[in-house]
Amino acid sequence: MAEEQTEGGRLLVVEDDRTIREALMERLVAEGFSVCSAGDGPGAVATFSECAPDLVVLDLMLPGFDGIEVCRRIQAERPVPVLMLTARADETDVLVGLGVGADDYVTKPFSMRELVARIRALLRRVQRARELAATRQPVRTLGSLRIDVSSRRVESAGAEVHLTPLEFDLLLALADRPGVVRGRDDLLREVWGWAEPGRTRTLDSHVKALRSKIGPERVRTVHGVGYALEV
Repeated sequence: MAEEQTEGGRLLVVEDDRTIREALMERLVAEGFSVCSAGDGPGAVATFSECAPDLVVLDLMLPGFDGIEVCRRIQAERPVPVLMLTARADETDVLVGLGVGADDYVTKPFSMRELVARIRALLRRVQRARELAATRQPVRTLGSLRIDVSSRRVESAGAEVHLTPLEFDLLLALADRPGVVRGRDDLLREVWGWAEPGRTRTLDSHVKALRSKIGPERVRTVHGVGYALEV
């Protein structure tokens, strides 16, 4: 395990290309983060336990076992925001559909500025989710959908639905105003913490995954505007 210490939050960078890994570490340390690193799947899981990061930057293709398996193992140990690095934009739909548990995806090649902005946005989202949870009703029932905010558990028609942390936050944002269309940019700001959402498939991919778990009829699309939770 390699680690650079600073006064900021702690990150784990997992990337098998040493040049890219060291460049990422150098930039993130300069941005005020403390950074641990690993270069393969087994090393990533071991370093995660030792480093206890606030967020993980995780490459999809790794020796040992891939980023999907790393993500599943670390999320089983302790829920943590994960920013996954992918080679192609069309991989995002596939990964979200698999319910890997990553919170955001950045396609290579990427700019360091964009990566840092995404990291800061994810950390803000986690903090905001904690603050909002303290102000919301502990249990919300919308038709046959039951959302337990305190335990972050969801039931549909009495059966438990297993959501990733981000899917839960997205559902909660829609449930705050059932039947009301939430704009795309509004959801990206609230759930992802992006100050300037821009064009992205991230929201669409997660809505698709959420529909597959709670039922396609529960989330209505208003093309060009956004989404609404139907009850």
